Amino acid sequence: MKFSEMPYERVDMNDVAKQFRELTAQQRRAASGEEAFAVHQKYYTLTDHVMSEMTISEIRHDIDTTDDFYQAEQDYWDENTPVFRNLRAQYQKALYESPYRSYLESRIGKTAFKNIELSMKSVDDKILPLMAEENRLQTEYNNILASARIDWHGEKLNLSLMNPYLHHRDRAIRKEAWEKYSAFFVAHKEELDDIYDRLVKNRTAQGTTVGDENYLPIGYARMMRNCYGRSDIARFREQVKRDLVPFAEKIHDRRRIRLGLPKLSYIDEGFYFNEGNPVPTGTPEQILEAGRQMYHELSAETAEFMDFMCDNELFDVLGRKNKKTGGYMTYIPDYQSPFIFANFNGTSSDADVITHECGHAFQGYLVREEPIRENADITMEVAETHSMSMEFFTGPWMNLLFGDRAEDYIQMHFEDAITFIPYGTMVDEFQDICYSNPGLSPKDRDSVWRDLEKQYKPHLDYTGNPYYEAGGFWQKQHHIYDCPLYYIEYCIAQTDALQYKIRMDKDYKEAWASYLKLCRLSASDFFFGLCDSVGLINPFEDGCLKYVVKQLAEKLGV
Repeated sequence: MKFSEMPYERVDMNDVAKQFRELTAQQRRAASGEEAFAVHQKYYTLTDHVMSEMTISEIRHDIDTTDDFYQAEQDYWDENTPVFRNLRAQYQKALYESPYRSYLESRIGKTAFKNIELSMKSVDDKILPLMAEENRLQTEYNNILASARIDWHGEKLNLSLMNPYLHHRDRAIRKEAWEKYSAFFVAHKEELDDIYDRLVKNRTAQGTTVGDENYLPIGYARMMRNCYGRSDIARFREQVKRDLVPFAEKIHDRRRIRLGLPKLSYIDEGFYFNEGNPVPTGTPEQILEAGRQMYHELSAETAEFMDFMCDNELFDVLGRKNKKTGGYMTYIPDYQSPFIFANFNGTSSDADVITHECGHAFQGYLVREEPIRENADITMEVAETHSMSMEFFTGPWMNLLFGDRAEDYIQMHFEDAITFIPYGTMVDEFQDICYSNPGLSPKDRDSVWRDLEKQYKPHLDYTGNPYYEAGGFWQKQHHIYDCPLYYIEYCIAQTDALQYKIRMDKDYKEAWASYLKLCRLSASDFFFGLCDSVGLINPFEDGCLKYVVKQLAEKLGV
């Protein structure tokens, strides 16, 4: 069904609660494993429907944040999503405690039961009001960013539409764009500091209310980190600092030399070629059509997927005045439909939508008929491996998107993939520090960020921008506000994707077969087991990044 034809009707959460109580009671009364599983299939039907209505509402709100109807629906879901999560957790507790656990594990898998355990830890009746308030604060942050109207030579542009000027070939234009862009955040700094301060205190209260020292244990449970913990991530961060940061700084210096600059300024971040960064050719419609041709040529599976997405209006990618910033892939269970939301802005990030977000969507499409829903509950580092690896697998078709600048794009993307990992790891360490020390003042948090920048991105020079020099850059990173602790997954996944890049350069067919296997395995195993199954070195294994750097350094001659 086309997205425009999908009906939306607010679910009555009182009725949903009644149905959940009935299912929970049925699960506890089940007289056999078969009967328990039959009840669980009813649970699938109920949760699929609620998630579908919630997701349709969210997408339509994000498409136009000024739509009064869907703003009211967003308010409703902000209030009731925690209620829904708690109802699910109560049902899952009954499933988890079933006397027929061994039979149920044979049907839905051990990974599912570990995820249920984490889900039960992540929500509690006592913190539902705090969770609802957290949702409202996140919406407040996103609405502030969506409200940006930057005066750009007679036009009023939102943050996404400023991107072409932030990376313009004319350095003076880049400087002006960055000054205007950062001025928006300076103007809203006190509001943004206040929102984050309240979020940290709110999330800390959630953690302490359920008996934890701070937010981190419940935050890790919500991220479904089912086979690694905080100490594993700390060791990964040390690998990044020791093995990758020096290599990434060499990549930045190569870029500096290519640009003919004596020193890189913050206005040069994300800028790669003096003739300008490569941009996709054609209109948004032509970019999507080029994407369709690319996926038709890549494989039979990707061809079928892309036709389904295009024919059913499952892309909303045009940048518009009142649209939420950023991009994502989500899934509408009742219609077995992935959906891609983005803001095309005339930069290479438009192509990233056709590769990165389609990597997520392709995996979701491949397993859309999986009857065991838990097998589709992939953890985030696995999900990002799907998307970031697809960025590399589509490399041979970049001429369809970039014409005679395809090789420039490939080089830019490759360098960006390497240098992203230090930044993403820094975002994780910043959050770890903030939630470990919830009493930090806004000024303290800025100082923490600036100190981390000096560790992870020592080349950065903010001369002329006191807001960034004082450590304010983090306020533009929306994950820090509305996806707490979610960022290290990108770095773990990028490590996997770079391994796939190394493999595809040696044997593309072998690498693609491994990738397809990974997609189809979905969440049937833990991340460590999935890595073993498809021949990836576990990024948490000491020496993984050292191996990746060695292979890439040889390729680049660095």
